[in-house]
Amino acid sequence: MGSIFWETLISARDLGRLHNIASILIRYGFSDMVRRLGMANVLERVGYVLHWQETVELAQLEPPARVRRALEEMGPTFIKLGQILATRMDLFSPEWITEFEKLQDRALSVPFSEIRQQLQEDLGAAPEEVFAKLVPEPLAAASIAQVHSARLHNGDEVIVKVRRPGIRPIVEADLRLLQHLAKIVEAESPEMSKYRPREVVRQFTLSLRRELDLAEECRNSERIARNFSARSDIVIPKVYWTWTGERVNVQEAVNGISGHDLEGAERAGLDLKLLARRGASAVLKMILEDGFFHADPHQGNIFYLPENRIAIIDFGMVGHLSSERRGQVVDLLHGLVERDSDRVVEVLFDWAGDANIDQNSLKLEIDGLVDHYHGVPLKELNISTILSDLTTLLRDYHLALPPDLTLLIKSLITLEGMGRQLDPEFDMVTEFSPFLHQALRARYAPDALIKRGWRAVVGGLDILTELPKDLHHLLRSARSGRLQVHVDVTHLKYFGNQLDRATSRLTMGVVIAALIIGSSIVMTVDRGPVLFGLPLIGLLGFLGAAVTGVWLLISIRRSGKNIE
Repeated sequence: MGSIFWETLISARDLGRLHNIASILIRYGFSDMVRRLGMANVLERVGYVLHWQETVELAQLEPPARVRRALEEMGPTFIKLGQILATRMDLFSPEWITEFEKLQDRALSVPFSEIRQQLQEDLGAAPEEVFAKLVPEPLAAASIAQVHSARLHNGDEVIVKVRRPGIRPIVEADLRLLQHLAKIVEAESPEMSKYRPREVVRQFTLSLRRELDLAEECRNSERIARNFSARSDIVIPKVYWTWTGERVNVQEAVNGISGHDLEGAERAGLDLKLLARRGASAVLKMILEDGFFHADPHQGNIFYLPENRIAIIDFGMVGHLSSERRGQVVDLLHGLVERDSDRVVEVLFDWAGDANIDQNSLKLEIDGLVDHYHGVPLKELNISTILSDLTTLLRDYHLALPPDLTLLIKSLITLEGMGRQLDPEFDMVTEFSPFLHQALRARYAPDALIKRGWRAVVGGLDILTELPKDLHHLLRSARSGRLQVHVDVTHLKYFGNQLDRATSRLTMGVVIAALIIGSSIVMTVDRGPVLFGLPLIGLLGFLGAAVTGVWLLISIRRSGKNIE
């Protein structure tokens, strides 16, 4: 079945990339996957040769390590996919998450001579004309882009981020292959389809395409900067839009102490406890107030500045939360902090949607989880542990969280880890509480209640104004005979099934009676073939009646009916 999908969906331009991916999977011990997905069939039909030998060293690795190394070898798209999967604690167990977190987006840099022509096209002038100084050796190189240090003619120190030449066709080919793969997995594996692989790939595709557009990162950066315009302790680099586009962006250089260098921050006389609180406050503001947050707030994206200020960079990956989702997150966190299991259960059931789950069993599990932390002092309450336990519970019930929530949970866990590195006594719950209480107060503030009430009134008026038109359409459909009413009542459906079964048995009873009567009549006829001195046709009729009668009795007994 898989080979049919590949042959109908994949284009000839992607066959080389498919061969490369299949070869890597085979080398890392996933030859069975290659066969089951039909990749081998389509490649061999067009003349590609696959080598099925597996090296002993790779075969001895644990599956999570083999998958991680295979993703690394398959290139930038799959490295990014692994990094996204590292946020899916609702889908993968801790040993898988640990391996996915090892995926570092590092790559060999492209020589400046190979990017100079592309850079000149994007800047609209030679680099020497735009910059007073541009360092050819990059500060850092990743799979999508690399960063160079530069200085403008007005003296501003900047960084120039340049997309790697030729990276988009490779990424687009990989995304097409992932989409095909997701279709196959969803069609052929009921066990995996519950995790919505096509939806996961769709979200990943949108995210990666945004990341390929370096101007999108700058738009995100400016949106965050506007949200923090009233706070001088949070610094977002300035964007130089004159020289920013899809393949290059130019931003203000941040000269601070790296988030990795805690000793350096101490030597500079910075207050690490204050930095922890300010960093937590900034991220929580993004999540709970703005609904637009940095989805990868690790130490590499943080710099510490004089006066205990914090600079945040690299907004290529961001998360979005609607106002409705923010309300649900507030309810969930408030329920966890206040040990209110009913509130937690209600939110999780909303997120589960139409998933077929044992709600009573899940509620008991969540009650136990919340009760486990009952009596623990707030300052000792570890939010990351609670969220990890919660996602483990969801994974056990095969419930996949919406993608925006997985980014959120990962950000919160990363945030608490960073806070405790800065301050071992960092109390995440204390940082949460003001935001949660403010959000709850804002929800029930008079103006918010008036706004929600007004929306309800407007919605009701819309229904009333549309009612005459809807009634007109309804009556017209009824007059024309096109009106259909669909009633789906579980008990009526059950009754209908029972009635259908009873009718079938009654029909079989009539058939048996007809066979007996007909066979009895045939027995009185002297003509025709005989067996043991009796008419053969009559004997066959009695035999058919006997077999059918036995089947009918067994069917009734199996259904639990009393045959009397």
